[in-house]
Amino acid sequence: MRVGILSYPMLFQRAGGLQIQVRETIAALNRLQAQAARPLAVQLEVQLVDANHERLADFDVLHVFSASNGTYRIVETARELGVPVVLSPLLPPSWDRASAWRARLADRLAGRMTQWMVQTSYAQTRRALQLADVVIALGEAERDALVRAFGLADASIRVLPNGINPHFFTANGDLFRRTTGIAGPFVLMVGSISPYKNQLGLAQALGGAGLPVVLIGAAPRAQQTYLQQLLDLPHVSWLGALGHADPLLASAYHAAGVVALPSQGEVFPLSVLEALAAGTPVVMTAHSALDLPASAFALRKVRWDDGAAQRLAITELLALAPERPRVQALVERFTWERVAAQLADCYVQLHAGAAAAIAIETRRSHAV
Repeated sequence: MRVGILSYPMLFQRAGGLQIQVRETIAALNRLQAQAARPLAVQLEVQLVDANHERLADFDVLHVFSASNGTYRIVETARELGVPVVLSPLLPPSWDRASAWRARLADRLAGRMTQWMVQTSYAQTRRALQLADVVIALGEAERDALVRAFGLADASIRVLPNGINPHFFTANGDLFRRTTGIAGPFVLMVGSISPYKNQLGLAQALGGAGLPVVLIGAAPRAQQTYLQQLLDLPHVSWLGALGHADPLLASAYHAAGVVALPSQGEVFPLSVLEALAAGTPVVMTAHSALDLPASAFALRKVRWDDGAAQRLAITELLALAPERPRVQALVERFTWERVAAQLADCYVQLHAGAAAAIAIETRRSHAV
């Protein structure tokens, strides 16, 4: 069975959590067949689709990542061709009935003002969700947002989290300390440099606390002024972008006293999962789909714009650092293999259902 993976065209022109999610999902799916403990009823062949040279109709199932940036056109085309679609929308959990009402109003106004030649991104996202055969939410908060804001039937949604690469569980901070010379406690933030990620807010909140702030992440050309504002602060250093498999990244997670992610919103942030896998506590934005039961001893959620709360949460976690094995236990179930096995079941069921529907339609046409 051929499974095609697609997203918006410019996805791989930069590095980030979604790019990692797509690559790791494909790799884990293609490893399933070799795992004796997990035999598959069918042979899976999973690949990125080159829409310029390959036809969508040549695939048995399509899995589209992201319901924004025009991907609704992929879902529309697949529907016209009769190819079943799994959609991972990656929606911020901040969507609720009130924000959806405002979005629908804006869509109607834009349509009337342009004789329905303009659609809003909300309308396009809703279109993709309505046409998809199965929708994958990364957590319960994203599931709730899909139901509340987009009217999706709860039965059409499956909750499957992201996975974590095993090497983060065995990380060691020695490499980071040798490379940087930072021996004492510090706060680490991993993510692209931008006001949305809110590195400057975090750095300003920790001013005068005597805590170095170490940043890892790419700085786009448009954010060079923002980056310079950060580097002008004496307690801030920047290591640039590191590859996901770079040993220095895993070592930085392990060496940090606290990892912080006070961005304006996250769906299911891999950097938080990876930090916890390394045994390091995290302070993150309250606007996220990530929900780990009984995790307050190592995972604090605060408003992205509340610097005082961020500072307090960080200093409390540093003062009473939780034991690493206990922190790691919070995320030990998040493996790419487990995610892949559940996705494979979804693909097989969807393909079988589509094949059965085609057989029924064929019998009907012959009867006529």
